[in-house]
Amino acid sequence: MVTFVLAITAISCLIWCFLLVGWGNFWRCDQVLNFDRPSTLQEYPSVAAIIPARDEASVLGQSLPSLLQQHYPGPLRIILVDDQSSDGTGAVAQRIAKDLGYGDRLEVVSGQPLPPGWSGKLWAVEQGWQTVQLKKKGSDSWPEYIFLTDADIAHGPQTIAALVEKAQRDNLALVSLMVLLRCESVWEKLLIPAFIFFFQKLYPFPLVNNPQRQTAAAAGGCILMERSALQTIGGIAALKEALIDDCTLAQKVKAEGFPIWLGLTRDNWSLRPYDRLETIWQMVSRTAYTQLNYNPLLLLGTLLGMALVYLTAPIALMLAIIWGNAPLALLGAFTWMLMAIAYGPTLKFYGRSWLWGLTLPLIALLYSLMTLDSAWQHWRGLGGGWKGRVYPQGS
Repeated sequence: MVTFVLAITAISCLIWCFLLVGWGNFWRCDQVLNFDRPSTLQEYPSVAAIIPARDEASVLGQSLPSLLQQHYPGPLRIILVDDQSSDGTGAVAQRIAKDLGYGDRLEVVSGQPLPPGWSGKLWAVEQGWQTVQLKKKGSDSWPEYIFLTDADIAHGPQTIAALVEKAQRDNLALVSLMVLLRCESVWEKLLIPAFIFFFQKLYPFPLVNNPQRQTAAAAGGCILMERSALQTIGGIAALKEALIDDCTLAQKVKAEGFPIWLGLTRDNWSLRPYDRLETIWQMVSRTAYTQLNYNPLLLLGTLLGMALVYLTAPIALMLAIIWGNAPLALLGAFTWMLMAIAYGPTLKFYGRSWLWGLTLPLIALLYSLMTLDSAWQHWRGLGGGWKGRVYPQGS
């Protein structure tokens, strides 16, 4: 038994050694957009921002002004698609724009009923995209870039300018930022930085940003892309039924040979609170099984892999103490240390102590249970539910 546990722990240790040195340096958190870099642009292209909004009246007072008051030297148009809200979202948006003196910068589109084959958010974005295409080509309202964001995201005043400058400077078709998620409650401090860590491990940002690698991802709260690139992939309709629409969009853009870039930022942040375990659980379980293509074998492999990578070290250390086995104790402690080292830069980015890195096995266990629950919801026909809608999912 001791030999078996020692072998499993050695495998876990080797995996962490590989993750630290051979998996795109995902853990370093060094793909960060510098908003203070001096601009070299002589002229700023036209941008159209599309915001899908369903029952978001409570957060628009914080998020919408951050877009209306962007310090962007070029033409900027904001299209908010009121996705059949029941709380007066569209009227609230118009009032905010009028009160700030930016009524001419905002256009509110009344969303139409959800047609078959579409997810709600994407149908709202599609209607915004249709509105963009109706604008006169060659005019200031005909944008060179489309900015996709969510109604619960607040943006620093230089956001759009910085994204455009990055896209133009590096000849990028898509630039995306992983916005700062709220990290105030105990559950947020425990689980939110790990959510970012796991996302980076799944889609290493340096590999996403390497045009020679197939890895592609984006963060839906903040995406700037060339209008022509979006047209090339077939528009928003090409994403249609995708529940993980941001990564699907990035994959389609990169598959066409367009370079993309994904990074971190502290200048854009989510207003959505995740102050209870239930809210974080719902956020993860809504799409976790989708990431696995609804495949039971992939689910089993993921759960076993999570156990091997994250749970082996603390279990081995506990057993080593019980058995009085020094080599196993040292190997378990060393593996756990590697885990904490890898998690450290993400914790630092979120202003958390490195000591939180010791909780990663517990966090991984909770995320594994969320993933299992995601599959359970799918098998019960309840997967993908969001804001009062439940979407049919693949089998």
